[in-house]
Amino acid sequence: MNTTSIPKTAHTRPAAEVVRELDGDPEKGLTWAEAAARRERTGPNELPAARRRGPLARFALQFHSPLIYVLLAAALVTALLGDHVDAIVIMAVVLLNAFVGFVQESRAEQALAALVAMTRTVATVIRDGRRHRVPSTEIVTGDLVALEAGDKVPADLRLVEAADLRLDESALTGESTPVSKDPAPVGEVELADRRDMAYSGTFVTGGRGTGVVVAVGGATELGRIHRMVGRTPGVQTPLTRKIARFSRLVTVAILALAALTFLIGLARGQPVDEMLIAAVALAVGAIPEGLPAVVTITLALGVSRMVGRHVIIRRLPAVETLGSTTVICTDKTGTLTRNQMTVTAVAAGGRLYEVTGGGYAPHGRFLVDGRVVRPADHPALTATLTAGLACNDAQITEKDGRWELSGDPTEGALVASARKAGVADAARRVAVIPFSSARQYMATLHADGAVYVKGSVERVLPMCADRIDHAGEREPLDRDAIAELADDLGRQGLRVMAFARAELEPGTAQLSEEEPPPLTYLGLQAMQDPPREAAAGAVRNCLTAGIQVKMITGDHAATARAVGERVGLGGGRPIRVMTGAELAATPDADLPEAAERTDVFARVSPEQKLRLVTALQRRRHVVAMTGDGVNDAPALKQADIGVAMGRSGTEVAKESADMVLTDDDFASIEAAVEEGRGVFDNLVKFIVWALPANVGLGLVLVAAIVTGGQLPILPVQVLWLNMTAVLILGLPFAVEPRDADIMRRPPRDPSLPLLTRAHVAQILLVSAVLVAGAFGLFHHEQGIGSTEEARTVVVNVFALTLLAYVFNCLSLHRPLLIGGIRRNRWIGVGALGLIAVQLLYTYAPFMNEVFGSAPLGAGPWLRMVAVAVAAYAVVEAFKAVLRVRESRRVKTAGPGGHRRRSPDPPAR
Repeated sequence: MNTTSIPKTAHTRPAAEVVRELDGDPEKGLTWAEAAARRERTGPNELPAARRRGPLARFALQFHSPLIYVLLAAALVTALLGDHVDAIVIMAVVLLNAFVGFVQESRAEQALAALVAMTRTVATVIRDGRRHRVPSTEIVTGDLVALEAGDKVPADLRLVEAADLRLDESALTGESTPVSKDPAPVGEVELADRRDMAYSGTFVTGGRGTGVVVAVGGATELGRIHRMVGRTPGVQTPLTRKIARFSRLVTVAILALAALTFLIGLARGQPVDEMLIAAVALAVGAIPEGLPAVVTITLALGVSRMVGRHVIIRRLPAVETLGSTTVICTDKTGTLTRNQMTVTAVAAGGRLYEVTGGGYAPHGRFLVDGRVVRPADHPALTATLTAGLACNDAQITEKDGRWELSGDPTEGALVASARKAGVADAARRVAVIPFSSARQYMATLHADGAVYVKGSVERVLPMCADRIDHAGEREPLDRDAIAELADDLGRQGLRVMAFARAELEPGTAQLSEEEPPPLTYLGLQAMQDPPREAAAGAVRNCLTAGIQVKMITGDHAATARAVGERVGLGGGRPIRVMTGAELAATPDADLPEAAERTDVFARVSPEQKLRLVTALQRRRHVVAMTGDGVNDAPALKQADIGVAMGRSGTEVAKESADMVLTDDDFASIEAAVEEGRGVFDNLVKFIVWALPANVGLGLVLVAAIVTGGQLPILPVQVLWLNMTAVLILGLPFAVEPRDADIMRRPPRDPSLPLLTRAHVAQILLVSAVLVAGAFGLFHHEQGIGSTEEARTVVVNVFALTLLAYVFNCLSLHRPLLIGGIRRNRWIGVGALGLIAVQLLYTYAPFMNEVFGSAPLGAGPWLRMVAVAVAAYAVVEAFKAVLRVRESRRVKTAGPGGHRRRSPDPPAR
């Protein structure tokens, strides 16, 4: 039996032919012996398990950085030279950074694992002519599977029988409403239009049916997407790219400078061991050891804040990436919308009623021309709602404060609309004609003789002889007017159903499909999968922040357009829509431009989603992709950041994503963007603040080696500075509040380097002040005191200057001194902490012994404070010059004029 090609063509051929080719039986199914033999050959019906890194691998990866490599080498050289204290301190810095990163990643994995519902799926198979419930992993190709409402389809099936069978395929195709199934072959069509197939991972919402298994495990459509995810390479985030580029540049510069100074020292006749110590001091001094730790802690604190906003971050850089996002590609069903059908309009008795409230909660009001009305005073309205409630098999129940549906989403919407009006249940049902795609209507007979009918407008209207007016009295039926109204509602992206009623003798026990009784038309109910309450506001805020929002869905174009208009994707202009067929016809060379100008992509396949994300990235966009379905997984992984839904999201989507929204609320993404921008601002502030110390220390050591003098600062003293001043004063940057205008700025250009020209100029300016102050004071103090005192002055002048410079960097654009302490109390705590540890370093005897420091008098302190104050004044003067230049640039653009964003915008 060769079954390789069967899954690809099963939908185009008669079911009997497919069953025969699979050596199956459309009535008795396989025998247990044959099923066991096939399972032995093909293995269990499950997707390959995702490979996860173990704890040791995750911990080892924390050391994967060029800067860390240099520090490890420095520790080794220092240890070989017998300076064990220095080696231990260097290793302590490295291990601290690795530990923080490892703990955060482990917490994220645990949070995600707790979110996943560990349920085991079972299926009903027919073997040896009898029905059996077996684990879905036991299903094999050729098995005959029975489907009923509530079942999860265990494998890809070619349907053999279908009685009113409806499937929710939204996780696979994005289709927002259940799809009616029919065993008749459909020919070569897209996956979403294959009515004769039932695919693994979808759900049965109504009816029943049987199907023969054509594919299991990795061979299913679900498995195909799983393989696409595996082939999709991970994408580096903007932060990791910039930090990696920055680390490589700094590493090369430090190694080159250390080698140069080592050679210069040897050329001057200095001993090899002294030059190795000097080279290590230079490397340790120039490397920003605190950078990895503060970056990790800043991101981790951002992660902690996001947990309170219902977001789980799986990978730390994802927080910052959202802050750099220029395009959000979002799924429609379950992301922008509730994935809960809701009646929003009822037409009855010549009036159009607006219905408020969303989802399946039975809470809402009925309005006519904006005025609230009592449904009980409107007989035609209550009659229409009663028909929707009576001709219905769904139930809605409240559980833990949430209303949940059991049954078909369309019928659930009808139940909710009737309950909002307080409509009473109809009399006991005694007979039913079930809905089918061929019949296009459903009818129920009740004990009081009432017959209720619901179905498509095209089918129900011809069955009606008259209608009821507003007061409930019969009157002539104007079919054309009703059809025109239904078309108008349909053009708004609403699903429209018609309702009718007939009266038979009480006690009638049967309904005849061949001879239905003459019906009286009652009204229409129009429903939609409504946008989430906060979706429109979140989209509007994203557009204000300069972020494009694009909807990518497998649903129909008209429905997608309507939802896009309701949430404001166009930003006030008409929505531009492209279908999957148009997308397939667009050459790769033209797709980036087409993707840029399009707002909504409808009837899109998983491969096309992936192609769209890639096209936008070719336009140098930082792309965030949100989604909850299996069909979103490859694009989630390809995107710069993938955002999955925690409640309704599939496990495949969650595994592919960088972050998970635990409340499934699109509005949480806006909060994540704001948080990400704040994190990036704080990281830049920290780097601009910290680097002058490293550059200054490196230049001081180079100058000493080149001039042949004594080292102004020893390696262990350099590490003291990096472990105290940099961490004590640097960590408050991680909790620095966001600027008020952070969501009114355009996205940061992804092509810009981590540091702009203005940032680099400020770093070099402060470095020059540090070099001049430290080198000058070292020689001055050495001339009037000891070398130990002079080195103590150098350490303290760096610490005090960094303390003053903190207040320069709380805002990289405007002065912020006292206000900085008021809005971030940790700045004051850090300042007091630094002063305390520097006094300990200077005056504690055991510290003098370990670090080679010495007590100082009042004179050196005054001179050090003078250098620190001078540095603060110089930086504020530099910022004032930048503000004047920016003001002139704005005036040149003219009032209300638009100009291109500067390649070097002023930092905040």
